[in-house]
Amino acid sequence: QVQLVESGGGLVQAGGSLRLSCAASGRTFSSNPMAWFRQAPGKEREFVAGISWGALRTYYADSGKGRFTISRDNAKSTVDLQMNSLKPEDTAIYYCAGAVIRQFPIPAGEYDYWGQGTQVTVSS
Repeated sequence: QVQLVESGGGLVQAGGSLRLSCAASGRTFSSNPMAWFRQAPGKEREFVAGISWGALRTYYADSGKGRFTISRDNAKSTVDLQMNSLKPEDTAIYYCAGAVIRQFPIPAGEYDYWGQGTQVTVSS
């Protein structure tokens, strides 16, 4: 059974930092793209950042450029999202996702596996 488990969420003041981590089990994603998405209350899920299988390429939504950094450790089967200079509008549930297709970047609908999410709350 494939599982993606996120951790690292919490409550932080505006301007602070959080590091989210996603641990994969049940299959390896070392040859596949992975990504982070988020969903704020009352809003649709949106793409945050993606990373290719060799970590040679990354892709960010405009909202996180210059503040967020996605990375992966294929040996540990983890994907991290370092978030700096957090803003109240970053408040959301953050989800890790992995795809079977070996292309990058890919649309959100192409991601096959999703974690349960971790809550990030940024206070003003």
